Amino acid sequence: MLLPSRVHTARSAAVLLGGATLLSALVGLVRTKYIAHVFGATPAMEAYQGAFEFPDMLGYLIIGGSISITLVGMLSRIRAEEDDERENLAMSVILNAMTVVFSAAILLAEIFAPQYTRWKFPGFDSQKLALCTSLTRIILLQPLLFFIGGVLGSRLLVRKIFIYQAITPLIYGIGVIAGGVLFSHSAGIYSLAYGVVGGAFAGPVLLTAVGAYRSGMRYKPVLNLRHPLFLEWLRISFPLMIGVSLVVADKWILTRIASGEPGGVTHINMAKTVFQSPLMILGQAAGAASLPFFASLFAQKRIADFSASVDRAVTRVAAVSLLAISFMTAMALPIVSLLVGGGKYGPRDTAETAQYFTIFTFSLALWAAQAIYGRAFYAAGNTLTPAIAGTAITVGSIPVYALLFHLGGMTGLMWASNFGITLQVSVLAILLHRKRLVSLAELEWGEIGRALLASVVAWFVLIGFMRMLPAMHGRLGNLITLGAGSVVWAGVVYGMLRVTGSRLPQEVLRRRSAKTT
Repeated sequence: MLLPSRVHTARSAAVLLGGATLLSALVGLVRTKYIAHVFGATPAMEAYQGAFEFPDMLGYLIIGGSISITLVGMLSRIRAEEDDERENLAMSVILNAMTVVFSAAILLAEIFAPQYTRWKFPGFDSQKLALCTSLTRIILLQPLLFFIGGVLGSRLLVRKIFIYQAITPLIYGIGVIAGGVLFSHSAGIYSLAYGVVGGAFAGPVLLTAVGAYRSGMRYKPVLNLRHPLFLEWLRISFPLMIGVSLVVADKWILTRIASGEPGGVTHINMAKTVFQSPLMILGQAAGAASLPFFASLFAQKRIADFSASVDRAVTRVAAVSLLAISFMTAMALPIVSLLVGGGKYGPRDTAETAQYFTIFTFSLALWAAQAIYGRAFYAAGNTLTPAIAGTAITVGSIPVYALLFHLGGMTGLMWASNFGITLQVSVLAILLHRKRLVSLAELEWGEIGRALLASVVAWFVLIGFMRMLPAMHGRLGNLITLGAGSVVWAGVVYGMLRVTGSRLPQEVLRRRSAKTT
């Protein structure tokens, strides 16, 4: 399973990436706990959180968020022709051309960073804006490093080699923690920014370069912005570059509106970080593992198999997500207290973060499903449709965010986020159905319904059990509460799934069997 040259099936890839994503999520939670404990919900922390938004936006606008989304499909078609030389040339041409473009964009971003931060965070005072700008200028290197790693990693994904993609997020997360541990006393909040750049270089760039070279890639120093292979990739990627998906814009909108609230940016980011840990496992890992297999099926014109594969993936992640929602909403406060609270992150900060986390959690199944539906479009070589739909949804949702914030404050703003992702997933699913790529009728609605029933029953039982427990505080108290609640929740869920005839328990057993072999 862990051999660098191992070629994976869809199931073994999902197992590998699922396990690695779990470890990455745990490292991410340790990173979040460390940062919250040391820096708290302070102005410096808000400046650091805000410093990621210009680099993230730059990366999204230049490469559509992820280079592998478009490059995997293109390289899959070239590999089907068994033309290794052309594949190496394509990767080299794209890597060289876009590195030049990206570097020029970063230079401009370094110059205009002060203007951006003033526009993006109107609620920040002058001192916080200056610190945010300074940190932004350091972190701007991150998307370029992620891009280089994404190009190199695409070659491995096409060959169904996933071990490097599994490990690089771990190295990145450890790099951020190491930066803080080694330099926090001397450099303060800047230590985290140094860790971000160091982790992005060590994992996505250096390790993936070793894997690409071992797989047979040979770099070619060709710089030609008019090369046919570069233009082909640019044609596929351009809709993603000019389109804006609410999946990415959601955080941008939330933090801009919340910048005037004391601690608002930090509380949102912390709640999102805790929320994204299960999302990484349920949605992103499954989506990343599925993309090359979806692309392969579509390239072979096996449309029926393509549709069935997407529906199976959506059914699985939606069902598991529904079960997770019941546990996460019932146990929100001890979860957030354990993972974020303590040190300089006080009880009030923890309580607000737990409230936002609870609201976000209700949309977990939707976020997980959109990762699959989005990749179905990309595997089919259609980036224009989701780009147009995503942009229209984003623009149309902004007034809803503003309205719900006006009516319900920060709580209303969190529910606006859930409304936006609901609209996003619904539109993607309908468009795939209308284009006869993925049939909504073939979704296993019965399996989803059984998971929903088990989730509701488990939630009521867990809430009743929590009321019977004596109040416990501190790290040990939270661990005991979560441990006891997990046992009760798992028992109720398993019993309900067995009674209703769900196949999920058998799926879990098969995955464990695949993992051991």
